[in-house]
Amino acid sequence: MSTLTATPGTPESDQVAPARPAYRVTGRRVLASEWAKLWSLRSTWITLGLGLLFLVAFGVIAASHYKSGLTSGRPMDRDFATATAVSLSLFGTNFAQLALGVLGVLVTAGEYSTGMIRSTLAAVPRRLPVLWSKAAVYGLVALVVATAGTFAAFLVGGRIVTGTPAAMGLGHAGVVRSLLGAGLYLGLVGVIGVALGALLRSVAGGISVLVAALMLVPGLVSLLPSSWQGNIDPYLPSHAGESLFALTHDSTTLSPGAGLAVFLGWTVLALAGAAYRLVRSDV
Repeated sequence: MSTLTATPGTPESDQVAPARPAYRVTGRRVLASEWAKLWSLRSTWITLGLGLLFLVAFGVIAASHYKSGLTSGRPMDRDFATATAVSLSLFGTNFAQLALGVLGVLVTAGEYSTGMIRSTLAAVPRRLPVLWSKAAVYGLVALVVATAGTFAAFLVGGRIVTGTPAAMGLGHAGVVRSLLGAGLYLGLVGVIGVALGALLRSVAGGISVLVAALMLVPGLVSLLPSSWQGNIDPYLPSHAGESLFALTHDSTTLSPGAGLAVFLGWTVLALAGAAYRLVRSDV
């Protein structure tokens, strides 16, 4: 018969080394996880493709319509009478913002719909890094896609309107700033979508609020007395964002810098609401 003997002077409890955790949660790993989850969804590829298509296709259609109106000799529509290559190329921005914003909502609210958010927060118990990582990853992707789309639309649309009063090149004052501003605006719309999805935890609710904020509220404000409109209209999310890529400005619109500050304020407000609910509410 054999017996086990402990090493003299060493407690038996110290003979087995404590198990070390298999991994450690770091910001880089959370970002990598959100990056992998984003690109694993078929809806990501479809919706980003639609956003890019809207930007380029509607920009080309607007430029072609403007060119055909000049050559046909028919009266020009009021919206196209003072158009420039920049405004024509960015004609699809309003459509692209819906695609990119809706995908932002799906990035967060989709996990609540499927129940996957429980696994996500079990892996990252501190919660807030999940929200920051989702917003950063998708915001960067939306920014890159949108910026590529605006420059592509301008390069194609600019060639169509060559030789017309709307013709402009990248070297003209304010053109590059407008194109980059449009890309930044759409990237921030994506971040707002992420925040609304986390705040409302409903795909339908997040999309409804996004569409209302960007498209319905400006129409309702236009019904107010004109004295009220002047104090409210420039600070609405959509109008503040439009000042980022508008080539010219007047007394009724914000400057690009002021518009960026206001739109960033709306973005931070949405993220703050999402962060508060994520920390205070159970999933």
